[in-house]
Amino acid sequence: MLQSDLIRLRPLEADDLEFLYQLENDPAVWGVSDTLAPVSRHVLRQYLDNAAVDFFEVRQLRLVLEDSATGAAVGTLDLFGFEPLHQRAGVGITVLASYRRRGYARAALELLQPYARHVLRLHQLFCTIGADNEASLQLFEAAGFARVGVRREWLRTAEGWQDAVEMQRLLG
Repeated sequence: MLQSDLIRLRPLEADDLEFLYQLENDPAVWGVSDTLAPVSRHVLRQYLDNAAVDFFEVRQLRLVLEDSATGAAVGTLDLFGFEPLHQRAGVGITVLASYRRRGYARAALELLQPYARHVLRLHQLFCTIGADNEASLQLFEAAGFARVGVRREWLRTAEGWQDAVEMQRLLG
């Protein structure tokens, strides 16, 4: 089971609709999730109806970060861009604003890495982080990710173009 004293990683459930609605419609995370507009409950319901499709078929997986003590959904962890031949996938984490800086994202990365290696048989994980997102850069570095490059003016933000840091974690 993907669980620690702090969190549990679990699949999406039908009753996650309101949690996803809150998370996906937070403008503060749109800049890191390539979202430009609010998402309707109808679209999210359709997404939940198809969320159980096999990772190896759709090449993506979304897990919910759930507080182990309270059972509250506090965020999501996404694996995306899965490449079976190269055994790699991108990783992204989003935590609700009221739960940030409590160790949930770090705990999720600690649970993810052995699961990705031993169950999903991945060789590496990667992520792209805005160069000014110090909290995320520190998080992924603490989880063993290394900076492998910078993409110049890669992200378009409300303030203009921003560099993106590419990070990678070899799983062994």
